[in-house]
Amino acid sequence: MYAEERQQAILAKARAEGRVDVVSLAEGLAVTTETIRRDLTVLERAGVVRRVHGGAIPVERLGFEPGVAARDSVMTGEKERIAKAALAELPEEGSIIVDAGTTTGRLIEALPVDRELTVVVNAPAFAAQLATRSNLTVLMLGGRIRGRTMAAVDDWALAPLSQLCVDVAFMATNGVSVGRGLTTPDITEAAVKRAMIGAARRTVLLADHSKVGNDCMARFGGLNDVDLFITDEGLDEETAGEFGDAGVRVVRT
Repeated sequence: MYAEERQQAILAKARAEGRVDVVSLAEGLAVTTETIRRDLTVLERAGVVRRVHGGAIPVERLGFEPGVAARDSVMTGEKERIAKAALAELPEEGSIIVDAGTTTGRLIEALPVDRELTVVVNAPAFAAQLATRSNLTVLMLGGRIRGRTMAAVDDWALAPLSQLCVDVAFMATNGVSVGRGLTTPDITEAAVKRAMIGAARRTVLLADHSKVGNDCMARFGGLNDVDLFITDEGLDEETAGEFGDAGVRVVRT
């Protein structure tokens, strides 16, 4: 098992059980306790766990939301493959919403230069990246900018969305599960995400497998709101099948 695979297994276990301890992890993964401690250090630097005596706790259990820089530095290869697969869901011409997030940020970078699109965004960084593109019309939602995620929230973001009808919304999420649907830690971001879904004819969820089974505080959609879930091959076939049974088409890339 490669180090990244082991670290993702540790993170999944921490999220499923609420806590992991070094000794049990070392025994279960057949590595030394020193190796596990190094893995936990990597995960803590990525902002997804907090070290405690003898082990670690996932940040979600602490009510803590990792910042953009921390989230952008993990699962980079998976996010790029997800974004590339999402290009197939773009309309030939028309309008899209791209939700703030690190996986959706890869989609922003990959948008084609030969297609006329109107792109609605709630992240100032996305608007700045796209504003000089002659083939794109960029609409930036207003509102308060959350420092943690650099996303626009509150009424100034919600009001325009109530008047829009776009072809596709490409959505990010902090958590997705068959039982709870789509969730995020912040209620103001949940409100904007919910409005984005409501403003679109189709919704495409972009999320790597580490988000699966991770239920956060604020729910912004059910699986019936998702037309397509694009994730990576780290999502096992059994879990993908459960999403399929719930009516969601899953693409693993």
